[in-house]
Formats: sequence, structure tokens, C-alpha cells
Amino acid sequence: MYTAGSQDLLKTACGSPCYAAPEMIAGKKYIGLKSDVWSSGVVLYAMVCGFLPFEDPKTSNLYKKILAGDFKLPKFLSQDCAHFMSKILNTDPEKRYSIDDMRGHPWFKQQKDRKPDGLFPGQEPMPVNDKIYQMMLDEFNYDPDYSVKCIEANRHNQITATYHLLSKRTMR
Repeated sequence: MYTAGSQDLLKTACGSPCYAAPEMIAGKKYIGLKSDVWSSGVVLYAMVCGFLPFEDPKTSNLYKKILAGDFKLPKFLSQDCAHFMSKILNTDPEKRYSIDDMRGHPWFKQQKDRKPDGLFPGQEPMPVNDKIYQMMLDEFNYDPDYSVKCIEANRHNQITATYHLLSKRTMR
């Protein structure tokens, strides 16, 4: 069984081709976390650049690009961002950034560590506000008994998420 942070070698190829790590495509045994870092790098690249780093309508060509690490860093990226991307999308899993490396990088650390305002389901107790609770029941027709149990237990589900969003809306 795979657990986060595990160093066990995996061999099953999975996921969407555009996001697959080179070691997975090559059919090698791989460390799940290292391939997850690669995939998150592809997602981050798409978010920052607006397009995927590796694309080709022909899967065999796509795989060749991924295996070669054949992608371009757009000129509009800052130096720190470009460096960060190149370290995450390194085709050598041993040289690819770890989570700790990512957290220590200047580009990642631009945003000061601060907790955003508000309530967070699953992280801290949520006080039950009768007005918000009733609004939730009226608008979404949730079961009242189950809903209050979810909120009081701070479960991470659609009921607490709805309650949280209504709380944010009424705080404005």
C-alpha cells in the first residue's frame, strides 16, 4: 500500500499522458512522490503560463517530448519562477525538487506565511450561527439533524462547505 512520503517503488503507469512523469512513461519503477511533484509542476506551469508544457496530438511524440524534457519557459516568467519550474520539471527524479526544496525556493516564499481570514471546514471548530444554519436549510433543503451533526463535528463535506460559504457571504 502506498502512503504519502513513501519511498516504495511503484510500477503502475497511471494518470493523463500530459501529466505523466518521464520515469513512469519510460516504464521504470518510480517513487510516487517524485512523480507527483512532476505532475504538480505540469499543473503549476499550466496555471502560470496558460498552456501545458508538453503537448502533441500524437501520444508517441508527446512521450518523446516529456522524456527529453522538451518544453519552453515563456519570457514573461520571472527569473525565480522560471528557475522554480525548471527544478520541478527536471526529467531526472533524483535531481527533481523535493517538497522541502519547493517550499524553500524564493519564488514559492514570495507570499508571506499567513493564515487567511475565515472558517475552514476540517481544520477548526465551526460555531453554529442559527441565522446562517436556517438560511442553509431553507436554500438547500438539507436534512436538519444530519446538517447540525456535520457542522458540529466539523466534517469536510458539502454541508460544512455550504455553511462556510454562506458564513463568508454574510460577513461581507
